[in-house]
Amino acid sequence: MPASPSSPADLLADLDLPIQRDAPLGPLTWYGVGGHAEVLARPRSTAQLASLVSRCREHSVPLYVLGAGANLLVRDAGVPGVVVKLDDPAWQQLSIDTDAATITVGAGYDLFKLVTQSAKAGLDGLVHIAGIPATVGGALRMNAGGAFGDIGSAVASVQVMAATGQTYTRDRDDLEFKYRKSNIHAPFILEATFQLTPEDPEALMKRLKEIWFYKKTTQPMSEHTAGCCFKNPDSDEQPAADGRGAGQLIDEAGLKGHTVGSATVSDLHANFISASSGGSADDVLTLLDHVATVVQDTHGVSLERELVVWP
Repeated sequence: MPASPSSPADLLADLDLPIQRDAPLGPLTWYGVGGHAEVLARPRSTAQLASLVSRCREHSVPLYVLGAGANLLVRDAGVPGVVVKLDDPAWQQLSIDTDAATITVGAGYDLFKLVTQSAKAGLDGLVHIAGIPATVGGALRMNAGGAFGDIGSAVASVQVMAATGQTYTRDRDDLEFKYRKSNIHAPFILEATFQLTPEDPEALMKRLKEIWFYKKTTQPMSEHTAGCCFKNPDSDEQPAADGRGAGQLIDEAGLKGHTVGSATVSDLHANFISASSGGSADDVLTLLDHVATVVQDTHGVSLERELVVWP
């Protein structure tokens, strides 16, 4: 190990893992905008990841984990430290046990592919999250879901890595999945097992297509967005919301189509903010703040971001 590393890249130089200095992150997110990572690392094994995590912890280097980039906005100034992306085939393994009705899958596996594979195998319990862009790890972290349910309801166990580099497994009775959050706080999710229910594959594929069509016709999926920007407010905590979701509150505040520079509130679904090609993350952030302020002033409701912003 270098005696006095001058940068995170120098710090990781002897670990024999793929790294990229000053790596553009915008192209790795659905927004397509934002700055660079000081270092982008792509470990190829649990051992490499553990070494990376331990090294960064020892030298207080910030660590970020990048999944599909579907719920992420990177500030134009970029991200200090090390961004880790688990996109090597080692993190994308899939094992289906039809007798036990379980699927075990790596954190880097594409969520929509997982849903499709489960339906084809005749295993129900994941079809309701069809159309949600994510990796399995990212979906578990935030308990991804929508109008038809969330991913947490099907989880049997999750393998994680702590900030020390130690790996361990958390079983269902130790896990909590709530609206857009979980109690998985370890920095890395490595693998998950889902307990599912046998069902007719044709019926599952039909339901999958129906849910996909519903999302395609009600959400701006062809635009540069990152899904819903704000969580739906809890009416028990904020009675003024009166059961209305964030999209409805934004719509009723007259904000559909409102534009700041390269960022626009979608005309199709008001809880989506799109960024034009070549735009800036600053425009999206300015528009996010404006939307939250107008909704607060109009309805007396405080909106909490669902969108993750780095750093």
